[in-house]
Amino acid sequence: RLGSVVAYFTSAKFLLYLGHALSTWGDRMWHFAVSVFLVELYGNSLLLTAVYGLVVAGSVLLLGAIIGDWVDKNSRLKVAQTSLVVQNASVILCGIILMIVFLFKTQLLTLYHGWLLTLCYILVITIANIANLASTATAITIQRDWIVVVAGEDRSKLADMNATIRRIDQLTNILAPMAVGQIMTFGSPMIGCGFISGWNLMSMCVEYLLLWKVYQKTPTLALKSGKVEESELKQLNVKKESDMKPAEGVQLIVEKDVTGFEPQQEKEVGCAARMAEPFITFRDGWVAYYNQPVFLAGMGLAFLYMTVLGFDCITTGYAYTQGLSGSVLSLLMGASAVTGIMGTVAFTWLRRKCGLIRTGVISGVAQFACLVLCAISVFMPGSPLDLTVSPFADISARLFESEPLSTLAPPEDKPEMVFATGMPNLLNGSTTPANSDPEMSPEPVPLISVSLLFAGVIAARVGLWSFDLTVTQLLQENVAESERGIINGVQNSMNYLLDLLHFIMVILAPNPEAFGLLVLISVSFVAMGHIMYFRFAQKSLGKQLFLCCTPDPKAVSDSSPPGNTSTV
Repeated sequence: RLGSVVAYFTSAKFLLYLGHALSTWGDRMWHFAVSVFLVELYGNSLLLTAVYGLVVAGSVLLLGAIIGDWVDKNSRLKVAQTSLVVQNASVILCGIILMIVFLFKTQLLTLYHGWLLTLCYILVITIANIANLASTATAITIQRDWIVVVAGEDRSKLADMNATIRRIDQLTNILAPMAVGQIMTFGSPMIGCGFISGWNLMSMCVEYLLLWKVYQKTPTLALKSGKVEESELKQLNVKKESDMKPAEGVQLIVEKDVTGFEPQQEKEVGCAARMAEPFITFRDGWVAYYNQPVFLAGMGLAFLYMTVLGFDCITTGYAYTQGLSGSVLSLLMGASAVTGIMGTVAFTWLRRKCGLIRTGVISGVAQFACLVLCAISVFMPGSPLDLTVSPFADISARLFESEPLSTLAPPEDKPEMVFATGMPNLLNGSTTPANSDPEMSPEPVPLISVSLLFAGVIAARVGLWSFDLTVTQLLQENVAESERGIINGVQNSMNYLLDLLHFIMVILAPNPEAFGLLVLISVSFVAMGHIMYFRFAQKSLGKQLFLCCTPDPKAVSDSSPPGNTSTV
């Protein structure tokens, strides 16, 4: 029994989990902290945070296919190690720049009429964006490629690994911001920068070692698209050179020369062709994505990003305007993490009982049924919905107002929530905090509407995460190995596109009176996403779709090995 425990903790699967946990923990701390730092540096204004969000979303949207193509064309170990080093080095450099700005902000304001400080802001946003692009490459190569190879031909093992990865994501989403938030609350933003930089430095070294161990324990990672990677070929040549027959040695050298022949020809390509290559890659990636048999399933997942029904700054900001405290919101976020983990458990159970494709249908129905509560909440007592208030009035004033966030702060025991939910500044419109005027005692807002809203959001996460895992595994199993990078890069671009649209939607209608309208639009987009997936399932299974307690016969996901691209 002890031997089996030791074997598990030294297996490639566990080492992959450990590396992902370290990587995700650092990512979540940084994504939380960088928004806090930008708000703190720019006088409690959301301008820098908004610019950073738009730059990140636009970069992934434009470069997702190119990043994926780079993942496909290079060896697995090189891609993983390069993206890991670039990501962590960028975060460390950002942390150092931010520490300098926090220490010498007054002096920087006076130098060159403040242009040096502006340059620091630009550097931070640019380097942070590079870190996010490297993180995207890491996610594609580890979560969409390495995990498939480590699981081998065992689809149940792949499903379990995907579910475990999502559970790690759920836990780190809650715990990592809490940890760094406490450090910044009881220390200072500068101490927070130093802690994150130090964490990433140590984490990078450990993750690098873990990647190498996983690569060594899984020899099939050295094979890509049925060919031995060049780095692995070099190692084989070195190892076998001493005891190899002359004829075999000549044969290997010839093969190595042949593999190096095509890149030599590519060097002779003209400058214009090289400049056009990224655009061609972008076009080819989107065309290949459209031609995938799981295209509708991927689009269905992307449409779920066009929603305000999640625990982001927008929904939590709305909750503040409705009288919920920071402590209550933190409890609700914890409950959402629990239901998200329940969704990963439901996915593995449903997949065994009903098959992968039907699991997506059931998860979609469950999510939409829960979101109906959110739609109902719009018309319940306490809802501020008022369509007579123009959502487009004073947009620019609301976007760039610099009212201190302290006026919207939760109780003193949760000061970090001010920054985690900085969006109230955008959402408050004409609504004033209940405690802003001690002489006036307005009637408390009924909590029926906001309670129904969050009940629906929390319950829907069971179906949401089960559906997310379903589409993830469909992409893993049905995309050719040689195209995994570029297809998942385009999928990330689609996700960011819809996410960007949902932020634009909020910018156009920022007042709480219009939030109910945003809820109804969000529910509509979720419904459209699940309709797309249902169409995909109907094409895949036909009349057998409703035979719920049997595995998917002749389904792409259950009948062909990972990487098969036969039409659905």
